[in-house]
Amino acid sequence: MRKKIIVAVMALMGLSNLAIAQDTPADNGSKWQFRLRGIVVSPDESADIEAIGGDVDISTSVVPEFDITYFFDDNWSLELILATTKHDVEAVGTAAGDIDLGNVWLLPPTLTAQYHFTGGDFVPYLGAGPNLTLFYGVDEGPTADDVEYDTAVGFALQGGFDFMLNDKWFLNLDIKKLFLNTTATVDATTALGATVDADVDINPWVFGVGVGIKL
Repeated sequence: MRKKIIVAVMALMGLSNLAIAQDTPADNGSKWQFRLRGIVVSPDESADIEAIGGDVDISTSVVPEFDITYFFDDNWSLELILATTKHDVEAVGTAAGDIDLGNVWLLPPTLTAQYHFTGGDFVPYLGAGPNLTLFYGVDEGPTADDVEYDTAVGFALQGGFDFMLNDKWFLNLDIKKLFLNTTATVDATTALGATVDADVDINPWVFGVGVGIKL
């Protein structure tokens, strides 16, 4: 086991040295770029609710998003995407009617590997990578005694473009699709005399527009 760990560390060091040795975009020493976007997070939701049936309705959220991109060469990069969103949640069409489940905050850091199509001021890109979503700040609403959401591991697809204004500053348009599922446990003992589990697909579309800088 120790030998395997040593080999893995040496391999990672080799990859790091290779990345550092790569030429950077526009040959101006810029390996890093930073973007600030305004994003619309629109869930494409559905749910399988035990016992009482029905579906789920999750509200759209509009928030700022910050991302950091590291370029290995002119085409390939890694982007870390950071934002947090608040959503109202309602169980609809259940045997007990529509149930207000309050709201919840989502923290979904996402890391995408990107390919950039170079050749001018207009720079399209495609990306894909893993997502980890943490649920916090849960307000269970007026009916449930408590609502818990399991931490979720998902996957993101991404497409967009940068439009260069000069050597450093650029405009950005970005679209992401997150494939995200969680289990929600609703303690409704007081109202329904039961605890209900729901398998919830959130699967949001994320539409963003913003500005960026290369450093």
